[in-house]
Amino acid sequence: HTESYDKTYRLLKIINSNLDELGTETLKNKLKEVDKNILIEKLKIDKYTLDDIIKSLEKPILDPRDELIKPTLKSDILTIDNLKEGMILEGTVRNVIDFGAFVDIGVKHDGLVHISEMSESFVKNPRDIVSVGDIVKVKVLSIDFERQKVALTMKL
Repeated sequence: HTESYDKTYRLLKIINSNLDELGTETLKNKLKEVDKNILIEKLKIDKYTLDDIIKSLEKPILDPRDELIKPTLKSDILTIDNLKEGMILEGTVRNVIDFGAFVDIGVKHDGLVHISEMSESFVKNPRDIVSVGDIVKVKVLSIDFERQKVALTMKL
């Protein structure tokens, strides 16, 4: 997180390291040898933030969504051109926003499940229904080939 950048740079300076060592064994060894209690005091942060910073330094550019359980994707669905309205697919919720959720169904662009298509009953907040990483069954409602957009429903 951007609010931790300053503390991250200060941590690197304290352990005599720099950004060139990100993800290297050298940096990992330096981080193992450090006294976390001293770092917590010097950086004026809590244990959890320090642990997050250290984890990010050890494995930079790691998207936590990559570690999520994968859905069973159909091998014959590789592009938006392979989709047809009415298809039932399995996908992974990649993002939840106020008006719905984006679901990875195995094509280049994620499909959108609009909030009105999440349940037969009224949904006030999409986060009450799904979370990032959830595996969901969806049906293709419509495909806009020109704009590369896919509308999905969870009402099966």
